[in-house]
Amino acid sequence: MSLMGILDRLADVSSFDKAIEPARKAVQAVLKPGLVKDALHGTWLGHPLHPVLVQVPVGSWASAGLLDAIPPLRPAATVLIGTGVAVSVPAAMAGAADWSEQEIGVRRLGALHAVSNVAALGLYVGSLVARAKGRGTLGRVLSYAGLGIATGSAAIGGHMSYAQSSGASHAAMAARTLTTDWIDLGPLDDLPEGRPTLRTGSGSGVAAPLAAVRRGARVDVFVGACSHLAGPLYEGSVEEVRGHTCLVCPWHDSAFDLDNGEPRRGPAANPQEKLEVRMEAGRVMARLPGRHQ
Repeated sequence: MSLMGILDRLADVSSFDKAIEPARKAVQAVLKPGLVKDALHGTWLGHPLHPVLVQVPVGSWASAGLLDAIPPLRPAATVLIGTGVAVSVPAAMAGAADWSEQEIGVRRLGALHAVSNVAALGLYVGSLVARAKGRGTLGRVLSYAGLGIATGSAAIGGHMSYAQSSGASHAAMAARTLTTDWIDLGPLDDLPEGRPTLRTGSGSGVAAPLAAVRRGARVDVFVGACSHLAGPLYEGSVEEVRGHTCLVCPWHDSAFDLDNGEPRRGPAANPQEKLEVRMEAGRVMARLPGRHQ
C-alpha cells in the first residue's frame, strides 16, 4: 500500500475522535470567532495563512541541515534553527485555527500532523540547548532527527491539502462543473428581496446549484457551494458584517461580500466565485467570469 493509501486509512479511524474532539473544542475556546481568528485563517489574505507561515520553519530547518554538514558554516545553522523555532509558533496557531473548522477526516490526519510537528519542534529546541552547552554533535543529531520528522509531517500536510482539499476553494472546483454560456435564471420578479435563493445552472450532465440574491433591481449570483467546505450558500442569509452586506454560509458563518465575493469573516479565506449578471427582457442571465472560460 502506498503512503497516500495509508494516510487515507488513518483518516477513516474513528477511535481517534475521543482525543481529537476535546482538543478541537479547546482550540475553539481559545481562538474565539473574531478578528484574531480571521487573521489566522487568512481571510484578509485571500487564501489560508498557514501554508505561507510554514515556509519559514521548513525552509530554515532544511537549510540548517545543509549548513550543518559544512563545519565552518555550523554557527549559521544554529541561527536558522532558532528562526524556525520562533516562527513555528504563529504557524502552529494558524494551522490550529484552520484544523478546528475542517471535516472529520482532515481533523484526524491534522492531529497526526500536529503531533509530528510538536515532536520535531521539541527536537530542534533540544538541539539549540545542546549547541548552547557546547555539545555540537548531539545538537546535530537532534536537528537531523527533527528534520526527518518534519519532512514526514510535511507529507501529511500535503495529503491534507491536495488529496483532502483542505484549504482549497470548493467554490472554484464547483465552478468548473458549470457551462461558460449565459444561464437563464428566470424572471427578476420571481426572486425574493434580500435573501439567497437557489437557482441552477447547466453543468457536466448535472444541475449545478447557484445562490442568487436580489437587492432591488440588482441581482448578485454566486456558485452555490461555499469556498470553505462547500456549504449550501443558497440556504444562508444576508447580513451586515463589518460594514459590508454579505452572504453568510449556514454551516460555519463564513461571510462573503455581495459586491465582489471577498471573505469578510472566516473561517473561509478564499473568495466566493461570483458570476457576471445581465438583464434581458426582465429575466436574469448569469455566466462565469472570463477566467473560467
